[in-house]
Amino acid sequence: MREMAGRCRLVSCLCLGLFGVLCWVWVSFASFPDDHDGMVSYDAADQAAFKAQSALADMDFAPVSSYRGPGNQDQRSNKELPIILWWSGGLFPHFPGDTERIDCATSSCLATSNRKVQLYKRTASIIFYGTDFRAYEAPLPRLRHQTWALFHEESPMNNYLLSHGTGIKLFNYTATFRRESDYPLTLQWLPSLSYLLQPVAVTLKEKNRLRREGFAPVLYMQSHCDVPSDRDRYVRELMKYIQVDSYGKCLNNKALPKHLEDTSTATGEEDTFMRFVSRYKFHLALENGLCPDYMTEKLWRPLHQGCVPVYRGSPVAADWMPNNHSVILIDDFPSPKALADFLKSLDENDGEYVRYLEFKNVRSVANVRLLDALESREWGVNDMSKPNYLNGFECYVCERENARLAAERANRKAPEKSPPPPPKLATNAHMGCPLPSPGYGDILDLPSDDGWLQMWPQDYWQSLDQAEGLESLIRKNESDPSLLWKHIQRMAASRARGKH
Repeated sequence: MREMAGRCRLVSCLCLGLFGVLCWVWVSFASFPDDHDGMVSYDAADQAAFKAQSALADMDFAPVSSYRGPGNQDQRSNKELPIILWWSGGLFPHFPGDTERIDCATSSCLATSNRKVQLYKRTASIIFYGTDFRAYEAPLPRLRHQTWALFHEESPMNNYLLSHGTGIKLFNYTATFRRESDYPLTLQWLPSLSYLLQPVAVTLKEKNRLRREGFAPVLYMQSHCDVPSDRDRYVRELMKYIQVDSYGKCLNNKALPKHLEDTSTATGEEDTFMRFVSRYKFHLALENGLCPDYMTEKLWRPLHQGCVPVYRGSPVAADWMPNNHSVILIDDFPSPKALADFLKSLDENDGEYVRYLEFKNVRSVANVRLLDALESREWGVNDMSKPNYLNGFECYVCERENARLAAERANRKAPEKSPPPPPKLATNAHMGCPLPSPGYGDILDLPSDDGWLQMWPQDYWQSLDQAEGLESLIRKNESDPSLLWKHIQRMAASRARGKH
């Protein structure tokens, strides 16, 4: 469900970006001529493979100049531009067709989702979507002249291969939720400062009235139950010490109204659903995976509504809060009972509770890091005046590739004057999520048949095996990704002999 929600959200983002562009270009498929002027293919069978989709082949499109950045003076024809290949074609951020000229701030590229150009010399970089990236399906052999770029805004649980150093170092450019990535998406779920400053949806007076009618002080709504963060184990323990109304499929103790059942797991913000959940003082906001800077609507939505999030997810979430008194961090408390006692004290003390809502007054927003990040990011969320982050990252890669290729040409022409461009590799800080741990208690105390124990720690370490297997395939210049399993078995045998 989390993966599907993320995909739906990306589709919405794409639509906004596409309808918001000033104009678009239909790239003539003469960009890939049969004689391949200035281009070399590594497979003769591909010489004439790059053609228009059949449904569009006979359509006549008048050429329209695409929007250029203020510093873009790139006058090259399409057949002279470097190619950026989107390996995950479902995310290709252009319409119609599978190819588009992109004119970025200072330079231009051809972007395509047609995998037949994988082996072309002009194909400078391949962009992968992290959730879809599988070691056994990687485009091999990996060509020396090509870079790999990673776009991954979703949960770390979707692909733990990326959380290992061996896995993330396969990529040259990254766009992830980590602030350390090349193109950070840390605040992807926060549309704007005004989203946080929206007036409280339900007054404290009304919340207190609902409390007297039997509403719990704490809301938990979750239908994705078996996740790496093991959140249900913690919430189950917390419920021993404080009343929690739990909707959804996980730890359910209360039924949703019939008209809300279809929206209970949505990441959208349907009005009746939002009004329903905003009646609670506290929202248990536990992410499905724990990783620095991984923060979703579970954190931002309660702040928007004027509820207090009780949060576990990013261990550095406080770095991004509007002030130092707007969220309750679960890991600040030694036990679920200690947290429950604190929540009860706030529930009974209106003066202390409303201090957590003072950030609704813009003068109380004291976090310069948050304000600067919202002001300076070049991509927008539901903002048609800015590119969406897919187009933004695509241009980031395009600009870097044009600079790299120019530096390589200068080096070939005058090596004594122009050094080769330095290698660019991602580091573990670009993702680097830790081994999953139990939501409550010590892992050594869990029974051997515990479902979480049997799933997520094993998935984490098996992902390392796959990362190392793929790295071995690339190092040996293999062209068949199905050989991955043989490489993994060979490394396991070598490890057992103490040679790895």
